Amino acid sequence: MVDLHQEFQNSRFFHQARIDRRSADALVGLAAGVSADGQINQQEAEFLENWISSNLAHLDDPVINLLYRRLSDMLADGVLDAEEAAELLTTLRSFAGLSNTRPGTGGNTFTAPTDLPLSKPVPELEWAGRLFVFTGVMAYGPRKDCEALVIDRGGQIGAGVSKKIHYLVVGTIGNEQWLHSTYGTKIKKAVELREAGAPLAIVSEEHWQTAVFG
Repeated sequence: MVDLHQEFQNSRFFHQARIDRRSADALVGLAAGVSADGQINQQEAEFLENWISSNLAHLDDPVINLLYRRLSDMLADGVLDAEEAAELLTTLRSFAGLSNTRPGTGGNTFTAPTDLPLSKPVPELEWAGRLFVFTGVMAYGPRKDCEALVIDRGGQIGAGVSKKIHYLVVGTIGNEQWLHSTYGTKIKKAVELREAGAPLAIVSEEHWQTAVFG
């Protein structure tokens, strides 16, 4: 049978997208579950690495890829040491949108976004001639007010994420999408550019506010 109108193909893509979304949701749940007791052992780390490899390796999600790569690097020598376990615990709670001081999820519409895509070490922000782009909901206030603070300090506002951008500032307030592996096109593109070698830093609004107000 010839699929003249690509109905079968489109249906397959639709169902695959739903499967991918459910798998991403499941990964968030797994990350929250294994980190719930405040410790990560090697068996749990190996399980997560194998699960991502089996269920989400095909998904072109740079943030999930970052998590998978960190897991793989930690387990490359066959041993998850205490320092790696502590780092992985923080990473998994971050990925799941959980606070390290409040490990339970709440029923609020807004949650703290994962800091997994943020640049580490955190860069010192410069202003003169530097291009900034904002994404997400800023706790400080409307985006135009945030942009005005940058301009007042000699910085510039970029039209979008590109190789020319120096800083992508991620708003402190996330929404429920952050718990479903939906990080927004700006963050995805920024991670991809950074991984490709572009001198682009992804920073939190908290770090940006510290640079602005001291």
